[in-house]
Amino acid sequence: YDRASHPPPPPGTYQEPGPLYAAPQAPSHGPDPRVWAQTPPPEPDGPSRHLPYGDHAAKTQFVGVDSLVTSASDEQPEPDAFTHLYRDQQAAPGAPAEEAPVAAPAPSKPAGKAASLLKSSAVMAAGTIVSRITGFARTLVIAGAIGVATLNDSYQVANTLPTMIYVLVGGGALNAVFIPQLVRAMKNDDDGGEAYANRLLTLVVTLLGAVTTICVLAAPLFIRMMSPTIAGDPKRLDVAVAFAHYCLPTMFFMGVHVVLGQILNARGRFGAMMWTPVLNNIVVIATFGAFIWAFGGFTASGVSEATITPEGVRLLGIGTLLGLAVQSLAMLPYLRDAGFKPRLRFDWKGHGLGKAAGLAKWTFFFVLANQIGLVVVTQLATAAGTAAEKLGHGGTGITAYNYALLLWQMPQAIITVSVMTAVLPRISRSAHDGDAAAVRDDISYGLRTSAVAIVPCAFAFLALGVPMATLLYASAGKDAVNIGYVLMAFGLGLIPYSVQYVVLRGFYAYEDTRTPFYNTVIVAAVNAGVSALAYFVLPARWAVVGMAAAYGLGYVVGVGVAWRRLKARLGGDLDGAHVMRTYTRLIGACVPAAVVAGAAAYGVMHVLGSGALGSLAALVAGGIALGAVFLLAAKRMRIEELNSMVGMVRGRLGR
Repeated sequence: YDRASHPPPPPGTYQEPGPLYAAPQAPSHGPDPRVWAQTPPPEPDGPSRHLPYGDHAAKTQFVGVDSLVTSASDEQPEPDAFTHLYRDQQAAPGAPAEEAPVAAPAPSKPAGKAASLLKSSAVMAAGTIVSRITGFARTLVIAGAIGVATLNDSYQVANTLPTMIYVLVGGGALNAVFIPQLVRAMKNDDDGGEAYANRLLTLVVTLLGAVTTICVLAAPLFIRMMSPTIAGDPKRLDVAVAFAHYCLPTMFFMGVHVVLGQILNARGRFGAMMWTPVLNNIVVIATFGAFIWAFGGFTASGVSEATITPEGVRLLGIGTLLGLAVQSLAMLPYLRDAGFKPRLRFDWKGHGLGKAAGLAKWTFFFVLANQIGLVVVTQLATAAGTAAEKLGHGGTGITAYNYALLLWQMPQAIITVSVMTAVLPRISRSAHDGDAAAVRDDISYGLRTSAVAIVPCAFAFLALGVPMATLLYASAGKDAVNIGYVLMAFGLGLIPYSVQYVVLRGFYAYEDTRTPFYNTVIVAAVNAGVSALAYFVLPARWAVVGMAAAYGLGYVVGVGVAWRRLKARLGGDLDGAHVMRTYTRLIGACVPAAVVAGAAAYGVMHVLGSGALGSLAALVAGGIALGAVFLLAAKRMRIEELNSMVGMVRGRLGR
């Protein structure tokens, strides 16, 4: 320190240091009002001030306290103090050095489990809706090509046969057992479950390939078992067997489609499995449209088993098989996008597939019990329809039962299945972790969320069943009214039917397939018993209506049994009070809405008749009345699930 060059300040220039933490001394006099601070010169346009530490004025961002607090726990990398020494070496030779780009803000985190589940359910519901709409269009084109008489019956028997065999052989196991297994493999295996999924795919391909080959060879035997009436007519039997030879191989592609879809579901990709059936419907619509172009429509050709040509049978059969093939193969691009590479792996032993097969045996018995119950109902409904037709009441047999059942199950397929397909992987993970509270919350969420739409749909079938049937099946004439009565009898059974589906997912998450089997036996026994009672007690015209009511009654009993068992499994708590409060309020809002809607529809049809125009007007009037009264009553009852759904819809529309 050179004292001569830098002399210290004279004494008294600086204030002497005082004691620590003491208040500063007050000045002896105030500021001189005659002395003013000089006005700084104006700054030019744009940032011109020199910021400390070499920051660039155009790129420096100032954050608030909230951002500082939010990112306080984030670990920041330590800056390199010697970066400036080799900054010129970071760029390519001869290229000017570029400034480091400003980092983009991190994406926001997901809004939570409910928003994710609602988004996944919405994607699946949209796919299911489009699939159902194209499915109805497919039915209309089929009717326009081959009518709704005996030729269509032969085609329907042959086309239904592979579905029944597939569900019995492995469809139930794939849907119910292997989702939890895939989730566990993804969580526990080092490769994310890819090897397990490939072993499962190889097993399904091998098993279904063998079963399909046997069934195609045994097609005449299956047709005789399905319909003794068709087997009694040699010409009808030949046509039905020819259709079956083309339709039975579709069970192979059904299995491939389902297992690939479950692999995607386990990886959180839910849309493909719901949207690819649309391709199947499009192919079948094009096939029957080509049949109309080549041979003419049914009203002009009057085609039957005796007049249809082998070329016509071949065209319809190949188109039906091609539709399922396209549906299954369309899953492959989605698998590639998800990072899954399908490979055949035959090293099945010691990798958990035996355990899954042991669980699947109870699912087989589950499906078998359900099919036996349906066979009993089919035989009774066929006999009742034949007796009623002799008395002049058509549309009261198994055809009315199946057509009404197809309409009645649509809300279940669109709403409940979509919600639970998104929830089931979460339930499986929670069950594997032993988190009973999370399983209970997800079951409760699935029940309450699906109820918002299922309960109003059930009352809509009860109030508007007749105009629905007479509009959709107007080609059947006055017989469509009887289909409407059957649909009304099905109506309220949709509520326990949906609840049963959700509750059974809880058992599947715990790999318990024995309890669903016993529960299905109870449902099938009640359904068959009450159906037999309706057949012997009610007049022939109303016997099938009683059988439709018996279907819902069987699920009422089944829900009571399944609910108690799942409640005990989860430690005696299933959020019953919350669930019952939601269902009670929804039913309370639907009762006056159904009364008003039914009265409005009946009045319109009384004036305009039960034709297509009158049915459409009655359905529109009744639907508007039902929706208005229900929303008004639900708003007064403050149903939180409905309010959340309405708010979400408004938010989407507002965007």
